[in-house]
Amino acid sequence: MPFKTEPMEEPFINLTPLVDIVFNLLLFLMLATRFAADEDSEQKFDVQLATAANARPLTALPDEMIVHVAANGKVLLNGKPRTLRELEVDLVKAKKNYADQTVLIRGDGQGPYQNVVDVLAVCDRAKINVVSLPVKLKAGAHP
Repeated sequence: MPFKTEPMEEPFINLTPLVDIVFNLLLFLMLATRFAADEDSEQKFDVQLATAANARPLTALPDEMIVHVAANGKVLLNGKPRTLRELEVDLVKAKKNYADQTVLIRGDGQGPYQNVVDVLAVCDRAKINVVSLPVKLKAGAHP
């Protein structure tokens, strides 16, 4: 007895949902994108801004404090003699006025290194974070 076989249907892919998703993504991205014209939104109105002839920052950055350490241990802060205790008081006061105060320590190359270390310890106690120790290159040395 012969069986009736129906012809096999070819499978097909329905692209309608795929096209819908692509259009929805395109619409979402278009609405979510900021265009270059929107970045100038504060210039939409023609406003003439006020000008000032002598405009300056409200606070000026302080000069770095220069500490000279002589070979005999004498300490000078910006050219004025100081003891280590006075130096610490001055550095704490400067740190209170400006948190990023810098200190430049210039030690005599022939003096004991302990004098420079004492000044570094004072800077540490005053919580000075930016300390510079300049050096001079020897003659004939390559940088």
